[in-house]
This record gives sequence, C-alpha cells and structure tokens, in this order.
Amino acid sequence: MLRALVVSSTQKGCDSLCSLMREHDRSIELLHCLSAGEARRLVLDQELDLVVINAPLLDESGEELAVMVVQQSLAGAILVVRSQYFEQSEALFSEQGVLVVSKPVIRQMFFQALSLARSMRRRLTAMHTENEKLHKKIEEIKIIDKAKWVLIENLGMDEQQAHRYMEKQAMDLRKSRYAVALSLLKTYQM
Repeated sequence: MLRALVVSSTQKGCDSLCSLMREHDRSIELLHCLSAGEARRLVLDQELDLVVINAPLLDESGEELAVMVVQQSLAGAILVVRSQYFEQSEALFSEQGVLVVSKPVIRQMFFQALSLARSMRRRLTAMHTENEKLHKKIEEIKIIDKAKWVLIENLGMDEQQAHRYMEKQAMDLRKSRYAVALSLLKTYQM
C-alpha cells in the first residue's frame, strides 16, 4: 500500500489533492499537514512513499521541503506550483528528482506524475536494497581478510595457506567463511 503525505497551506488544498490521489488509487494511505516544519518531522519519522507539496506553504516556499524529501528519504516528491513558476521550477528541481506539476492541476497530468513517482520509488527502493547487500558483502570480505592477516601474523602462514585453512574450517564446521573469520578474530584478538 502506498503511503503519501500531502502538504498544503490550506485545508481546502489538502482536501483537493487528497481526493485526486484517492481517485487515482483507492488503497492509498494519506497523511496531511499544513506546514513545512510538520512535514519535515513526518518525513524523518515515518516511512513514506510520496510527498505532494502544494506550494507555497505558510512557513516556506515548499521548494526546500521537496529537495529535502528526495535527498533524505526514499520518498518521491511532487511539487505543485503556480503556472507562472512552472518552467523555472521544473528546470531547477527536476534534475534533483523532484516532479513538478503546475496549477491549476490537470487530472491526467497529475495522475501521470503520481505513476512516475511510484515507479521512481520502486526503483529507488530496489537500488537501496541492493546497495545494502553490497555494503554487507564488503564488510564480510573485510572481516575475512582481517582474519587471514591474523593467521598470517600469529601462525606464520602465507596468504594462500590462510585462505585454504579458513575454507577447510568452514567446510568442516559447516559454517560460512564469515562465521569462521569472526571466530578466529575472537580467538586471536581479544
């Protein structure tokens, strides 16, 4: 289920955008607020998929909030601006990953922006997950290499012998090389 936050300086603006979003996707979970400060807290405290900002807001233009959303979370951001500011805003913020829609909002254009934001969110989430796996793998390799150096320093093995020793231990104990490395580090480096 998609979780979205609508930020607008008026309740009428919130209601209008929320009804459009529900028309596009009935299963969407919607939150709304009236200020950028409150929106920032929600973005940082909760896992959101999308933030729609009806600019300008009471406490700021809304542009800074949109940039903060895409830089500090995995949520997509749609900035709704007055038509006279559309081209300038789109030129400034589209490079940063913020989708810009002009007022008055055209249903079909807004729906396209919602679909695009949802696709971007899925892609970002997949990339983030892959990035986390790679970081974990790199940390495991570092621990394994560190354990090899412990064997080299403490048992006088060369790197190839240390590698074979760890592989054999992993097979004999039915553990991963990472688990064997952690055990070796505990043994030799208190």
